[in-house]
Amino acid sequence: MMKTKVNEGSTVALFGFGVTGRSVAASLLRRNISVVVFDDKNNSDMTAAAKTLGINLITPTGNRGVKENMGAADFAMPTPGLPESHVFFECARERGIPLISEFDLAAQWDLRPVLAVTGTNGKTTVSTMITEMLNQSGINSVLAGNADIPLVEAIDRKEIATFVVEASSFRLSHSHQFTPRVAGWLNFSPDHLDVHKDLEAYEDAKKSIWKNLGSGDIAVAGIDDEVVSRNLPSMASTVTFGINSGDSRIEGKRMVVKDFPLLEVRDLARHAPHDVLNSLAAATIASEGGASDEAIIEVLTTFTGLPHRMSYLGASQGVEWFNDSKSTTPHSVAAAVQSYENVVLIVGGKNKGLDLASLGSLVKHLKSVIAIGDAAEDISHIFQQKIPVTTAETMEEAVSHADAQSQSGDQVILSPGCASFDWYENYEERGNHFSSLVNEMVLRKI
Repeated sequence: MMKTKVNEGSTVALFGFGVTGRSVAASLLRRNISVVVFDDKNNSDMTAAAKTLGINLITPTGNRGVKENMGAADFAMPTPGLPESHVFFECARERGIPLISEFDLAAQWDLRPVLAVTGTNGKTTVSTMITEMLNQSGINSVLAGNADIPLVEAIDRKEIATFVVEASSFRLSHSHQFTPRVAGWLNFSPDHLDVHKDLEAYEDAKKSIWKNLGSGDIAVAGIDDEVVSRNLPSMASTVTFGINSGDSRIEGKRMVVKDFPLLEVRDLARHAPHDVLNSLAAATIASEGGASDEAIIEVLTTFTGLPHRMSYLGASQGVEWFNDSKSTTPHSVAAAVQSYENVVLIVGGKNKGLDLASLGSLVKHLKSVIAIGDAAEDISHIFQQKIPVTTAETMEEAVSHADAQSQSGDQVILSPGCASFDWYENYEERGNHFSSLVNEMVLRKI
């Protein structure tokens, strides 16, 4: 029978020594569980962290390097985002070593309630709103998981009553015991095909957020999404949300949450269609987690969004500038531009194995396109002979082109629809660079 409990004296082979890997390793060692740590890369920060923990960090060379050092590991844990084609998985399969996740460890070590959120788009926004709603209701909560704080680190905080977990497909795909009290699946569109072997594997990862729910648990589902709707769980109670249908919905001009009229849509801090859906999802999940109506309303009417998610930078000569660097899929680009009609769109980066062709359907919202990064050629091909397309070799060029091509009444939006790793370390660095360039080159110009 496959072992499922990571007990004192067990050994875990951990691949990846980034933020999550370091938290996991420290948590295991504190519980007298041995770790063998691998990473394809090594730098001074990793070396220092390994030394502090008393760990020998292994940088393997090919299959043999992993196999020779796995030893008698009882469990194998991949870092979130490790491609499923990586040799680590092959070695674990060959040795019959069960895969586990950070979420499994947390489920074994802590029994406090968890509200979890997954979805291709919006999960960070929704999770953040839920956390604020709970805290304003007097329920001490923290956002963890695919966030600044890994869940195995968050559970060390004894003052926390409820954990809000942003659950990425990377973490869910290898989780077997994770059982949220409330689990929301917002939406689904192709993503992360550079990590998951195919679209079916990505869908399987997402729907696994519901696989362990029982009769006392709540599944919250975005009913407008076809993929989410066809995967509704049979064991848990299900609450749905959607623009015009579901237990939480928009009726006339009012936002209704679990059949209770909550507030006027006009009172929401943000009104774009995806913002309304995010508000419905957050209010529904938070309500199931015990948040008060007063706290939910307060957050919905004051929450103006996350950094790098359609962040308004300012206006110059009647042109509005927005930073949507967190956009890494075509679906999120659509959400960014669909409320406008004269957008100068800066789009591109490192494609994650996705079909970018759907971007062509946004032409009616666009005035011109500036293609950037590794995907620039593909993007130019999609839009050529439809609207003007310019290729920029740097972000400075992109901002300069956008400034020259825009006029009063237009919006310039950086919504890449791709990962940032061709030019930047992460989407935050990309967004910060864009924002600083806009400030220097456009908003402050004389």
